[in-house]
Amino acid sequence: MAKAHRGAGIRDRQNNGRGQCPVCKRTAIKLLYENEVEGNKTLVCKQCNASIRNSK
Repeated sequence: MAKAHRGAGIRDRQNNGRGQCPVCKRTAIKLLYENEVEGNKTLVCKQCNASIRNSK
């Protein structure tokens, strides 16, 4: 089975959607989830997204 479309949604983003998470400060991690951090809408990683959602 072909996997040509895997990750196609983040290929157009800067660095293919990778960067430093503003919450946990990990580097070269995929930033896919938009959340409000310190009053600003920002992209966070999967682990921080889960912790933010569980804390609400």
